[in-house]
Amino acid sequence: MGRQKGSLGRLFVPIFLETLLYMLSGMIDTVMLSSVSDNTVAAVGTANTYIGIFIIMFSVVCTGAMAVMTQNIGAKRDGVAYQARQAGLVFNTVFGILLGVFLAVFSGPILKVISISPALFEDANRYLQIVGGFCVFNAIIPMFAGYLRAFGYTKHSLYASLVGNGINLGLNAIFLFVLHWGVTGVAVATVISKCINLLIVMIESKLLIHAKEDSHRISMKIVIKQIVMIGLPSAMETAIYNVAMTLVIRGLNRMPNSEFHVAARSYAAQITNFAYCAGAALASANAILTGWRIGKGDYDACDKGTKKAALIGIVVAISMEGVIALNGAYIMKLFHSTPEMTKMVVTLLTIDIVLEVGRVSNLVFGNALKTSGDTIFPMVIGAIFMFLCAAGGTYFFGLHLGMCVVGAYIGLTLDEVIRAIAMFIRWQTGKWRKLSLVEKSR
Repeated sequence: MGRQKGSLGRLFVPIFLETLLYMLSGMIDTVMLSSVSDNTVAAVGTANTYIGIFIIMFSVVCTGAMAVMTQNIGAKRDGVAYQARQAGLVFNTVFGILLGVFLAVFSGPILKVISISPALFEDANRYLQIVGGFCVFNAIIPMFAGYLRAFGYTKHSLYASLVGNGINLGLNAIFLFVLHWGVTGVAVATVISKCINLLIVMIESKLLIHAKEDSHRISMKIVIKQIVMIGLPSAMETAIYNVAMTLVIRGLNRMPNSEFHVAARSYAAQITNFAYCAGAALASANAILTGWRIGKGDYDACDKGTKKAALIGIVVAISMEGVIALNGAYIMKLFHSTPEMTKMVVTLLTIDIVLEVGRVSNLVFGNALKTSGDTIFPMVIGAIFMFLCAAGGTYFFGLHLGMCVVGAYIGLTLDEVIRAIAMFIRWQTGKWRKLSLVEKSR
């Protein structure tokens, strides 16, 4: 089958670079838009948050299909991995088209529901209509990229992202500074770059992977059932997270001088993405290894590898976020920011050191649990603490105690840290060792 496999490091580096490119794309948009106004940055940041909320159903299939693919690849049943990809593509394509129409038509009412500031409405609405309207790309790209990664071809999905981001940067410059299209230009550039990205991963998948030729097949009903069994709780966890983030943003919009606090959050989120992407890449790389190892029945290697990935993630998060916080004032000069905005963002970056430690641990152990098939526990813990700490903390610390966006970040930090501890304890119980998808489908 021409399958490529490797160590955590060999998988991590391309995934990290790809994730970094994705984050850089958002930061580049923010830097370029900041030359227009802080309100424009806040508007696009808000619109992107709600695009994420409405595409959570894509993760049902992507997460479930990835677990099915990696475990069956580990068991040398490549044909079943191909079945999982095909099932995922059909669902995500249909749903992506329907959701795109919904977002394009109802973008205005969606933004009004969250009580967005009138100063942000027009730009956020335009961006949501264009980028949300073409969210089918967000549905299909992860399926092809995940298919490549599942077989160990992590460098090739990186190449696709590199080309897509390069096109996005060039088009942003043209649309913003030559044609002066503003938010519309950034949105159009985003759509075009995603289209190119999709074409590349489709071609790479066709040329590199020949799992269709493998004779192993199981009932498609079993494949779909396994995808839903893994993906649905994971998607519900994502949905719960996005609902909690909706409440956080509603809280920020109710604060005095709300535009300032929403913009500060947008700047801080873009900057801290550099630390986040390392943890996300480690979690993704370890999840691939987890699937392979469970497929082979090597549970001890799976346990040791996951704990090693979490430890590396913690060290990297502290190091990267510490450097970012210390240099926050210099970084904010890229955004042509006011002294007041810079001071606030540096404060948020300092709090984020602890937040990132919790987040990377949560990502590594949480993704490993989901890949193994243990998806209910992360969903339940998420439902409890996302609302109690993230949303509740924003209202208690931010609004009730008057700490504003700083209070919101304290609540977000408590949420990540407590859930990380819960994921580690669950992993230690070893219940995930009894949930192999391959064994259940034999």
